[in-house]
Amino acid sequence: MWIKSRNIVSGSCDDAGRARSDSPAGGQCMSRKFGVPPQGDHIRSVVEERLAQALLEKGAKVTVDWRGEQKHLDVISMPVELLYFNPDTHRVRAQRTLDPVRDKALDENPWSSESQDYLRHLLTRRPSNPNQLDPDYTALMEELDDFQQKEPGIITREGILVDGNTRRAALLELGVKDIRVGVLPQDTSRSDINRVELALQLRRDKRREYSYINRLMAIEEQLAEGRREDDVAREFNIKIATLRKDRWVYELIRDAIERSATTGGATLRLVDFEDHQEKLRELHRDYEKLAAMDPDAALQLKESRLAMVVLNYPKTTLRLAEADFHNRYLDSRLPDELKPVVQKPASVSIPGLPGVVVSDATSDAKTTRELTNLLLQAKATAQAGDKVSPDQVSKADQLIKSARGVFDKAVDLAGQNARLLKRQVAVSERLTDAADYVNQCVAEFAEAKAKHALDEDAFDDALLTLRASLASLAKQAGRTFSAPGDGVAWLLGAAREQ
Repeated sequence: MWIKSRNIVSGSCDDAGRARSDSPAGGQCMSRKFGVPPQGDHIRSVVEERLAQALLEKGAKVTVDWRGEQKHLDVISMPVELLYFNPDTHRVRAQRTLDPVRDKALDENPWSSESQDYLRHLLTRRPSNPNQLDPDYTALMEELDDFQQKEPGIITREGILVDGNTRRAALLELGVKDIRVGVLPQDTSRSDINRVELALQLRRDKRREYSYINRLMAIEEQLAEGRREDDVAREFNIKIATLRKDRWVYELIRDAIERSATTGGATLRLVDFEDHQEKLRELHRDYEKLAAMDPDAALQLKESRLAMVVLNYPKTTLRLAEADFHNRYLDSRLPDELKPVVQKPASVSIPGLPGVVVSDATSDAKTTRELTNLLLQAKATAQAGDKVSPDQVSKADQLIKSARGVFDKAVDLAGQNARLLKRQVAVSERLTDAADYVNQCVAEFAEAKAKHALDEDAFDDALLTLRASLASLAKQAGRTFSAPGDGVAWLLGAAREQ
C-alpha cells in the first residue's frame, strides 16, 4: 500500500501512562488514570443520597450494556453545573488535537475550568470545521428547549458524564438547572466508561452520531485493547469486511498526514478528511480489486485519487482517475513547479531470505506518489495560518490553483474518453439485448402456437418492423466497415437479399 506499518490507535503511551509527544495521533492514552474530579467526593455524596431516594420511590431506570449483560440503572436528577464533561469522549477525539496547547492542558488537568470549557466548545462545533457551529448541536438545543430532556444521560458516581456530554452543553446554554442521569456502579473502570459510551452511541436511536473520523479512532482504540475484530464489528453494527475497509482508510489518512508534514512544521489534520468518507471507501474498493491483478497499477490509481481528494474533487470525478490517469492525461501538462522528479525503482531485501531482493515499485508508481506528496504539503502549508509566512501560504495557494487547472483539463479528457467507451460498449450491448428478446420470442412463439393463441398477422407485421430496423443498421454498418467480419458480412448480405 506504500503505507508503513504503525500503531494507528489514538495515541501511544509511555510507562508513566501519558501520551508520548511523538505519538502520530497526538491523542490521549486510555490506560492513564484521571483521578477523582475536584468535587468528586461531594458529588458522590449527592449521588448516593439521591439514589437512596430513587430506590425508595422505585423511580425510573435506564438500561445499558454492562460487561456482557443488560444492567438497569436508577435515574436521578443532578445539577447541570455540578457534573463534568468526559475528557475521553469519542465525540471530539480528533478535534481535540487541533489546538496542541489546550489539548496538552486537557491531558494534564482534565478537570480545570479551562479544560472543561475547551471540551464544551468542541462539543458544539462542526466536526469537519470546528470554527463553525454544528447544525446538529443547534437542532439538539432547539429540541431540548421545546420538549425538554427525553432520554437520561449516564454518569459515574463522581459526576463524570459517560453519555449526555452534548446534552449538558446545550442545557448549560439554555440555562436549565437539572439533568436526568442514570448512575453507573461504584466499581466502574475507564474501560467500562468507554464500553458503555460506545454501546449507547451505537444503538439505533436519535443520538447525535460520532463523526466519521472519531468513529474510526474508536474502532482502533477497541482493537488496541486486544479485542477481536468480530467482537468490535458486532459492537459497531458493521460487517468484518466493512471494519477492515475502514481500518484501511484510517491507515491511508494517517499516512497522508505523515507525508504532508513540511520542514516548516505545517501538516494536515485528521479533521481535514472528515468529509471524504465515501470517496475513500470507494477508493479502497477499486484499489483492492486492481491490486489483485496489478499492484503497481493499483498504487498509481490510489495516488492519483488521493491527489484529487486533496484538491477536493467530488466522488463522481474521482472515478475518472484510472491507473493510467497520471501518465496519459497529467504528466505532459504539468508545469515545472508540479513536475515531480522521476523516481527510480529501488531494490528491497526480503527478511529471512539472504541475497533475495525485489523491486519496491515501478518508476511510474513512485513518480505518481511524488506529485501527491507535493499537493499534500501544499495543502498543509496553505491552511497552516500563522505557523508559516504569508509568502509561503501564497506560494502554496498558487501551487494548488495551478494543480487544479491541470487536473481540470485531465479530468475533462478522461471524461471524454469514458463517454466514448460507454457509447462503444452500448452499441454491442443493444444488439445483445435484442438477441435476448428474440430468444424469448422463440420460446413464447412455440407456447402460443401450441395453445392456438398466435396472432399471425401481428407476428408478420412485427417481422416487417424488424426487417426495416436491420436494413437501417446494415446501411450504417456498410458505411463504417471496409473489411467486415462474419457478423457484419451476414447483416449486409441479408439486407441485399431484401
